[in-house]
Amino acid sequence: MESPVPDTRNSLILRLPDKRDVEAWDQFVSIYEPLVYRLARAKGLQDADAREVVQEVLVSVSCAIERWEFEPERGRFRDWLFRIARNLMIKYLTRRKYRSIGTGDSGMAQILEQQADSVSEEEESTHFDLEFRREVFRWAAEQVREQVKERTWQAFWLSSIEGQETTDVAQKLEMSVGAVHIARSRIRSRLRETIKTLEQNEEENSHHTTRGKDRDESSKTC
Repeated sequence: MESPVPDTRNSLILRLPDKRDVEAWDQFVSIYEPLVYRLARAKGLQDADAREVVQEVLVSVSCAIERWEFEPERGRFRDWLFRIARNLMIKYLTRRKYRSIGTGDSGMAQILEQQADSVSEEEESTHFDLEFRREVFRWAAEQVREQVKERTWQAFWLSSIEGQETTDVAQKLEMSVGAVHIARSRIRSRLRETIKTLEQNEEENSHHTTRGKDRDESSKTC
């Protein structure tokens, strides 16, 4: 029998201040780690450096998450996380060890600093938001796929994501066309509910968004 949709009242973000909640932190890392990594790579960091920055971001979030919970004027969680990540990446790009990379040309530091500022924060935030939605869909898809029969999942994936004709999917999976439509509808509903589980808390605080006024959490220590 298929599992029920997760409890939407049990927000992932609200659980993060409890360091003992291993499940919540595992979910957080699975969603946000690849997101921050892609942002770091887009800033020009090499793989090893990007992974180091990701770890610094995760540590900063772990140290500051309780303060975010009690200061909702900082806006959505993803906006707050983005500013922490961006600040750490800019610092990383201008560190002494990163300035020395390359030929030793004295202009290397200037080039790196220009790279850090070449894209506006607003543009980067928009890109981060898009990547966040993609990563959340990937995470939600993994959760939902584990809750349903494989044929049900394939009916949804082939028809909705790959865009195959319903009749072709029905024939391939030995299902009726009506069954494919039902499977697709059920999966879409579960995906929406699963995503809502993650986004519920930050959406409740979105009307408090104030950019650029929060303290630099990247310099905080536990």
